Amino acid sequence: MYYTLEGLNKLKAELEQLISVERPSISQQIAEARDKGDLSENAEYDAAKNAQGMLELKISKLQETIRNAKIIDESKLDTTKVLILSTVKIRNTKNNATMTYSIVPENEADLKLGKISVNSPIAKGLLGKSVGESVEIQVPAGKMTFEIVDIVR
Repeated sequence: MYYTLEGLNKLKAELEQLISVERPSISQQIAEARDKGDLSENAEYDAAKNAQGMLELKISKLQETIRNAKIIDESKLDTTKVLILSTVKIRNTKNNATMTYSIVPENEADLKLGKISVNSPIAKGLLGKSVGESVEIQVPAGKMTFEIVDIVR
């Protein structure tokens, strides 16, 4: 899977948090539950062991994701066309409203930050286009026409 350097660093920070903070916390919960006696009827122990299993699975998956991650080399991307990692300013031709979106790998999308997935309908409609081009994009509200105003990295 492809990541920006920023996205990969976030994954590494999350993994570090899971290993250095959450893993010891769950181990402590298990020890405290074990100290309470009979494990056969100890709901706290069962819950803590279950949480430990889920945490270890999450750590394992995150480690695999990081091992297999490929960094996108922004220096090799064409700046004249809309590509992944482009920040695109578009204008709705119907109401002249402008919007700016950064097109990012799916796992880094965050609409609140203006980052849309490369697999979203708007991104798919913009990919490969240049400044000045108009594109018609099917969105949930129907077809909309946008003009590409600017492309930056």
